[in-house]
Amino acid sequence: MAKSKSSPQAPEGGATEQRRLQMVDIARLAGVSVSTVSRALNGSELVNAETRQRVAELARSLNYSINFGARNLRLQENKTVAVVVPFDAKSRQHISDPFFLSIVGSIADALTDRGYDMLLSRVDAEHLDLASHWFDSGKAIGVILIGQWRHHDQLNEMAARKLPLVVWGGEMPQQLYCSVGGDNVLGGLLATRHLLTLGRKRIAFIGDAQLPEVWLRRQGYVQALSEAGLQADPALELAAPFEPSVATAIVRDFCVAQRDFDAVVCCSDVLALLTMQALRNVGRSVPRDVALVGYDDMPLAAYCDPPLTTVHQPVAEAGAELVEALLGQLRGERAGPRTMPVYLKLRQSAPDVLP
Repeated sequence: MAKSKSSPQAPEGGATEQRRLQMVDIARLAGVSVSTVSRALNGSELVNAETRQRVAELARSLNYSINFGARNLRLQENKTVAVVVPFDAKSRQHISDPFFLSIVGSIADALTDRGYDMLLSRVDAEHLDLASHWFDSGKAIGVILIGQWRHHDQLNEMAARKLPLVVWGGEMPQQLYCSVGGDNVLGGLLATRHLLTLGRKRIAFIGDAQLPEVWLRRQGYVQALSEAGLQADPALELAAPFEPSVATAIVRDFCVAQRDFDAVVCCSDVLALLTMQALRNVGRSVPRDVALVGYDDMPLAAYCDPPLTTVHQPVAEAGAELVEALLGQLRGERAGPRTMPVYLKLRQSAPDVLP
């Protein structure tokens, strides 16, 4: 926290307002955000040396000084990390989604093991930059965001201003922020190759490829088809959201209208279960008529009928990776993307040998 050298007779509210206005002036003159000024004045290595020096010179010119006792107390006491789960404003995907529950639980365990607290929050997926509030307000020392959604640009903007940020997702071109995620291209590749080895040729793809992770999985899907001398058929691709309340009708209509596909790659286990139900409702058997592969390997995948072949994501290990990546940034380490291995878990929805 900082304080200005104002008169000792000035009321506390007036001094606070004066300090805030001075920080706004410094930010304007330096061409940076107020939060960057705050970090620079507190000596944070998240701000580069040149900017710290420029901010310090401007602060001196405005007769601005730092309350180092308050700063040190804040740094010692704040052990809170904000874990932010975005939601689609249209579908309102609930946090009780099996994937969200699993990864948030994994992060909570990792933070607890390291002596940190978790602040769980949600933001509109169209405004991912709102996740920075918890850091800018001083309530959290950094942010772990679950999913990139459609605004890769907003994540880059947060990273560009040195916000301590780690995102669960896939590595994207021109990425400035740190991401941790499964190997999505490999996941799509393994799922599609397996279906091809079963002799299936008309393989559908269900998932919204406007989302970065799904886009990467689709790359693997297309690559596997290309290896087999096949082209992706747009008629066999369905941009279904992850939220069951919205996806159910979309998947049902697709299964009613499309009768010639013999296999499906689904971009989540929940989507795979919805597809399985929709196929059953139109009289098609899994796996005899349609072989089916899901994604994530949530616990429910082993207990559906038939049990689901799926791409296993390292969710149990993800919490530790996400937390370590964030703590590394706070130690001043460079935060590069981390891609974790995935593998195919074979069950009866697409077994090695079809009935």
